[in-house]
Amino acid sequence: MTMTAPRRSITHRGPARSKSPHWSEIRHQEGPPEVEKPALVGNSTSRRASRGRKVRTGRKFEYGRRGWLTAAFILLVSMMLAGCGGSPTVPESSTPMAPPSEAAPSPESTADLAAMKKAAGIADCPASDQKVAAVSSGLPDVVLPCLGGGRTVRLAGLRGKPMMINVWAQWCGPCREEAPYLTEVATTNKSDLQIIGIDHDDPRPELAIEFAQLSTWKYPQLADPDVVLRAALQISGPPQTFFVRPDGTIAFRHAGQFHSAAEIRDLARQHLGVTP
Repeated sequence: MTMTAPRRSITHRGPARSKSPHWSEIRHQEGPPEVEKPALVGNSTSRRASRGRKVRTGRKFEYGRRGWLTAAFILLVSMMLAGCGGSPTVPESSTPMAPPSEAAPSPESTADLAAMKKAAGIADCPASDQKVAAVSSGLPDVVLPCLGGGRTVRLAGLRGKPMMINVWAQWCGPCREEAPYLTEVATTNKSDLQIIGIDHDDPRPELAIEFAQLSTWKYPQLADPDVVLRAALQISGPPQTFFVRPDGTIAFRHAGQFHSAAEIRDLARQHLGVTP
């Protein structure tokens, strides 16, 4: 018996047919994808988008016009801020001005200064005890010349009366502003208070005498051309005013300018017990 092998059906498979989508899928299918349109040269939206954007072309970078304007504005503001740097604005009552370091020395002779002092009506400097010992917390043991000439004065030897010692300079703005109040107090002073001025760190004594004359200061004026009081009284700059007891001790230091004659009178009454 002859066995016949079953024939294998051979199916020729062609390329796979793409299955057509069902109508329901077609209904829910989204529309065709949006095709990005090339930007036109005259398109304003495209130009705005390109401004400020950094486009790399080789090793160089190109910036839009807006980017350059922003960078230039930031640079300008930075330069302005740098130019405004320096010392902040400070009230004139607390910040002394700097003396003119390049000021030429006074061309006036001693005789000329003495004549100017006499014409201004400035009183002679007071006598001081040369032998009395300096006291603790008192005026320093230094000797100062009299502005415009005259006897020298030993500060530690000033005793016997309550004193108000005003340190000033003709180049000092706050000193000029408080000058009328010192003049008013000195003019109306009927008490035992002795008022003394000290021209501090001033290379032009003739200008100092002129300023004292314009301020109608008639009370004695000393001079500190060598700035010895800077260390002796720890003075950073004028104006500074010291209220001193009759025994030579310092009762109170007022740093900065006065803003009224009443302020001076109140401090004298409070710390020295006198009302000028």
